[in-house]
Amino acid sequence: MLVKKISPLRSFLVLVSRNASHLTRQQYDVIVVGGGHAGTEAAAAAARAGAETLLVTQKILTIGALSCNPSLGGVGKGHLVKEVDALDGLCGRAGDWAGIHFSILNRRKGPAVWGPRAQLDRQRYREYIQSELLSTPRLTVLEGSVEELLVTEPNPAEPGQHRVTGIHLANANDPISASSVVLTTGTFLSGSLFVGQTTSPGGRIGDAPSSGGLSQTLRERLGLRTGRLRTGTPPRIVKDSVDLSLALLHPPDSNPAPFSFLNKHTHIKPEKQLPCHLTHTTPGVERVVRESLHLNSHIQQDTKGPRYCPSIESRVLRFSGRNHQVWLEPEGLTSDLLYPQGLSMTMPPDVQLRLIREIPCMHKAEIHTPGYGVQYDFVCPTQLNPSLQVKSTQGLFLAGQINGTTGYEEAAAQGLWAGVNAARWALSLPELALSRTESYIGVLIDDLVSRGVTEPYRMFTSRAEFRTSLRPDNADLRLSLKGFEEVGCVSSVRYQEAVRVRDNLQDARAALQDFSLSADSWRNNLPDIHISEFKHTTITGMEMLQYNDASFERLVSAFPEIFSPYVEFSQRLKIEAVYRSHCDLQKKEIERIQREENMSLPQDMDYFSPKVPLSQEVREILDRVRPSTLGAAIRLEGITPSAIVHLLHYVNNTNQRKRQTHRNKPDQKEKREEEQYAGNTAFP
Repeated sequence: MLVKKISPLRSFLVLVSRNASHLTRQQYDVIVVGGGHAGTEAAAAAARAGAETLLVTQKILTIGALSCNPSLGGVGKGHLVKEVDALDGLCGRAGDWAGIHFSILNRRKGPAVWGPRAQLDRQRYREYIQSELLSTPRLTVLEGSVEELLVTEPNPAEPGQHRVTGIHLANANDPISASSVVLTTGTFLSGSLFVGQTTSPGGRIGDAPSSGGLSQTLRERLGLRTGRLRTGTPPRIVKDSVDLSLALLHPPDSNPAPFSFLNKHTHIKPEKQLPCHLTHTTPGVERVVRESLHLNSHIQQDTKGPRYCPSIESRVLRFSGRNHQVWLEPEGLTSDLLYPQGLSMTMPPDVQLRLIREIPCMHKAEIHTPGYGVQYDFVCPTQLNPSLQVKSTQGLFLAGQINGTTGYEEAAAQGLWAGVNAARWALSLPELALSRTESYIGVLIDDLVSRGVTEPYRMFTSRAEFRTSLRPDNADLRLSLKGFEEVGCVSSVRYQEAVRVRDNLQDARAALQDFSLSADSWRNNLPDIHISEFKHTTITGMEMLQYNDASFERLVSAFPEIFSPYVEFSQRLKIEAVYRSHCDLQKKEIERIQREENMSLPQDMDYFSPKVPLSQEVREILDRVRPSTLGAAIRLEGITPSAIVHLLHYVNNTNQRKRQTHRNKPDQKEKREEEQYAGNTAFP
């Protein structure tokens, strides 16, 4: 499937608008603000879902840019990429096209927590994303800066205190109207850049700062609670100035696994992919950090940064006396730069140079671009519905770092789902939610809207209760069918492929389950697989696959007439066999959670009513977060089991009274007939 011809960048620029006056229309179904990972996925998803969509970005050339590390996926994050791809998103296919080093992380553990990951060529990735957007029907791209949101009175038939009706661009006379708006502002929302003691407005070095009017609208006009977070990026190192012979070589996987379910191979062949290199910090690095703290205003501030991708300053201060890993990662096939993963820093440029030269392989290194820090506003995500629509504002959706997350993958996942629901809102279709029982995207969104964030949120497999069911290998069966049949964001091509895979896997499972031999027969056919000599019962093919040394390929070689039609699915069948018993045990728990999630809580519910016997602390939590379902309420920190019981009884009793009232109330037709009969009847 990787035969896509990338359109030249200049062609892309010809077919987008650099000025609002050039737009052929001033009314859209959906407007997406921001051209990063969240914005590109949101715009593409909204258009795929049938909405006339406008993507507004400050700089067309940076659409799809990898602002920080040139990589995609990883533990937990790779699951999100596979799920975004299963819903026909862009980043998985773009990663397969631009990947220059593929590897599976966590391979020593079970397949459920493997982390597909790839180093990317920055230019190839950006060009692929831009080419995809250019070829997406119903999608227009506009270069501009959003000054403010257009806000009016709400539709009284829907919950909310406000309604968004469009945007107003800086230096533009006429507003652009839309039924829904998706904000994916990344680090640009009141962003500030930090290098040493120097501070300047902006969200990314080299780009203009965003308008302050948007932050003001969110806080003052819409009354949204906002916070402040920070992140950072390392300096880029000139490759030729590094002695890579002094670092540990890490080659890519010899048989790279693509992200996309539509691809059988990566675009760049394994033999042409590039290695990464591993080195470590030294005591000299720690010395430079401590000596320069007074020159580093970013690290001195209280704003929370990413716990799981901290700056070298934070690592030294938290873990004194340790040698920390530094990965030297290529930035492209022909790039002359290296990305030193693990050396994010915000000290002055001359001090950064001193620091990196304390590492042996970089003792003569030169810096191409210094590292820097960013601080930015985010909106507390408990103010959102599971559709990622702001509860108080009809038609306004938020996705990406504006919701307090960190990482391309988390942003892409939110962007896709916000784009889908923004389109559905604009087209008067019901909004949809993904359950945490069916996807990591559901886990991500539920964590955000139910629990909020106190630091940048990063996805891990440990956040998912049902990770043996939510594996990278089965994301297509979990989501592609639903994406076509219920959501409307999946193409017929992908749907037909998912149906083919589903049907073939069903046939393969049936063949494995129906095929059985005695233990002795299995020993004779597969003598090098250890089967206990005390085992005398029959063993099915599916049970045989559960043995560590057994593979589906071995079964094919022994019984080709039965199993050879399914050799394409060898790895998937092995994984399913390994986790079969675990998944069966989880079914009841999944069904329980799904029942809880299906019990809706009224958004106008009065949690301070004396009819609800709750503690004052619980009342305040529920009133602040306003969970949409009982399941979401259960997962709130501070909500006790007894409070859930009281809440359940109150909602059940309220619903029962409503049903009783409805049954006792005669319909209008019956009422009119009774009145007419009474008026025409003569009493003696």
